[in-house]
Amino acid sequence: MTRDYHRWYSHALGRDMDLLVFGHAGPPVIVFPSSMGAFFEFEDRGMVRALEHKLGNGWLQLYCVSSVDSESWYAKGKHPRQRIDRHLQYESYILTDVVPLIRQLNPARGIGVTGCSFGAYHAMTMALRHPYTFTSCVTMSGAFDIAQFLDGYSDPDAYLLNPPAFLPGLTEPYYLEQFRRNKFVLATGEWDICRKANEDFSALLGAKGIPHSLHVWGFGSKHDWPYWQPMANAYLP
Repeated sequence: MTRDYHRWYSHALGRDMDLLVFGHAGPPVIVFPSSMGAFFEFEDRGMVRALEHKLGNGWLQLYCVSSVDSESWYAKGKHPRQRIDRHLQYESYILTDVVPLIRQLNPARGIGVTGCSFGAYHAMTMALRHPYTFTSCVTMSGAFDIAQFLDGYSDPDAYLLNPPAFLPGLTEPYYLEQFRRNKFVLATGEWDICRKANEDFSALLGAKGIPHSLHVWGFGSKHDWPYWQPMANAYLP
């Protein structure tokens, strides 16, 4: 299994960013870390090891990025509008830095996104906002609602960055028709603190006629890495 490290200056974010690529071929998938996590989290938490056979056989390629959550949603000292602006810069980093790197290294047409916990928020939001770029989304124990980070603040960007808020009112065929071509998988545990959030979001997708699958794992599964490892192995790419 190949492991390649990349670091470069992102003009979108105004600082250097790190990235790890695992695997030499196969469908490319961007991995978003959990809350305030870094590019090495997926490896450190045993997720890469759980997927080693797929990565080694060229069935999957992972692009593990860092978050800027501590500068955006979790930056409690900033006004919510500033948190939103920093997140939008992060979105631009993914689109203008990471996606071109993937296009350079991998000939696959579609790009997948995945993440656990708050990383699932990033994955789902990217998949819904840019469905022609990100055609596969696999989330594990996702937390999708960012209202808690907005302190009651509201504006059009806050609305359009919050999937449980904007999805019910979305009617544009440009988006809905592509959603229905893409892959959406939601996995959670039977005792997961985010189980209801996943069931509720599954209902939102179903109400829009968006094909998807919801998997509630048994065996006492909770909101933790040992349960996400087999989920990743089951549903990625």
